Amino acid sequence: MKSFTHKPRILFLYGSLRERSYSRLLAEESGRIIEKLGAEVRFFNPLELPIYGSVPDTHPKVQELRELSLWSEGQVWSSPEMHGNITGIMKNQIDWIPLSIGAVRPTQGRTLAVMQVSGGSQSFNAVNTLRILGRWMRMFTIPNQSSVAKAYQEFNDDGTMKDSAYRDRAIDVMEELYKFTLLLREEVDHLTDRHSERKEKTAKEAIAIANRALETSN
Repeated sequence: MKSFTHKPRILFLYGSLRERSYSRLLAEESGRIIEKLGAEVRFFNPLELPIYGSVPDTHPKVQELRELSLWSEGQVWSSPEMHGNITGIMKNQIDWIPLSIGAVRPTQGRTLAVMQVSGGSQSFNAVNTLRILGRWMRMFTIPNQSSVAKAYQEFNDDGTMKDSAYRDRAIDVMEELYKFTLLLREEVDHLTDRHSERKEKTAKEAIAIANRALETSN
């Protein structure tokens, strides 16, 4: 294990604005778990985040989300399942995080854990979609995941999660995310280095050198 230079920085996104949002409660419970393991935790509240494309990306909530993504070394995405998929609120947050901001990539190389809550029987539709999105955002999605069925039965009145196999799985997921984040964060540049991007960079540098030589000769 590499030296522990600082606490792993974990960002939580959740996909519901309800007062008693089970995706938020699952995220908060998981946040408490991984914080006890030694991580630094932050949450993004999607309230007042505009619909993607409806305002300039200078909007304060958009900037807050992007800054948190840049801050993070790992992320947790927790969504309800709505009509067999993730919610629009969940997707809207991911849509606002670009693949790149200039030369900076807000998600590339970060670890990701995916979680979902359902009102009925257990399903994996939402976490499957989140995995697709995580891959598209060039994130390292860990193998383990959490899917909580009949979520309304799984939380106490104070919002904490009842002792159950579902909570045990949440602990498993957070332990795995914590370990993967520690292992990968120091190797991100090496692991995300791509032949095609090196080739493109070399070609651009060659053009720039040729242009400078042309300007000098003139």
